[in-house]
Amino acid sequence: MSRDYSLCGDPADRRLLSVAVQRDRASRGGSAYVHDRLRVGEIIKVDGPDNDFPLEPAGAYVLVAGGIGVTPIKAMAEELHRRAAPWHLLYCGRSRASMAFLDVLEAFGPAHVTVHADDERGGPPDIAALLPALAPAPPAAPGGPPYGGAGGEPLVYCCGPEPLIQAVTASLADVSRLRVERFRAPESAGPAAGGEAFDVVCATSGVRVSVPPGRTILEIVREAGVPALSSCEEGVCGTCETRVIEGTPEHRDFLLTDEERAAGEVMMICCSRSRDPELVLDL
Repeated sequence: MSRDYSLCGDPADRRLLSVAVQRDRASRGGSAYVHDRLRVGEIIKVDGPDNDFPLEPAGAYVLVAGGIGVTPIKAMAEELHRRAAPWHLLYCGRSRASMAFLDVLEAFGPAHVTVHADDERGGPPDIAALLPALAPAPPAAPGGPPYGGAGGEPLVYCCGPEPLIQAVTASLADVSRLRVERFRAPESAGPAAGGEAFDVVCATSGVRVSVPPGRTILEIVREAGVPALSSCEEGVCGTCETRVIEGTPEHRDFLLTDEERAAGEVMMICCSRSRDPELVLDL
């Protein structure tokens, strides 16, 4: 069993890797194992870290977190504060009791953190009204550091449930400023396994398989004995990312950028398919 979790510790402390695992009632094994079976002193294999949600240089930052989506955002807030970059966090949750790391984040003060608890405010936040008011101004002087340097609109980083992500997206006139991480695929997403049949050639293992409609590449290559890692199996975590040697992928993930999709050099085999009759993969 392989699962991806966001690092949520202090980025300045490289001696320790911290994750926060919320118990999921619909767990496929990961959170249930951590909460019910994992014990202090046990040794587990850890790969990575991999960063598909990088903190990019910008003049200022607006961070938006909802629920357990606070985990990567917390680490960003701590790093931006350490760099003295302009930033502000909007942290949303059903109630204060449900919001992880609330005390740690509120310690930065109201100049940096706005908390919206639905039970206190009478419902979800009005993102379109809140975001413009929270955006910190970038420094006016040129020649500043890459994080918090002069010029440009703030970058917006968002991680949380899909309604929050959609509200943030709709509130921005320029969505190129938005960076998003999802822990689940949107409910509106189509079936990952639909589409036409195609063949997959696994170049490394020498195996050739046919992927029918209704099945994923990941399922079929595993049945053929080809090792392939996965975690979310929804196209949001990147664990199953595979190099494309020949052919054109039909991308159905929620992780790759438009540029990465156009390049066609990698694909998520848990959900994406092929536009060509044959696809050659580094498997």
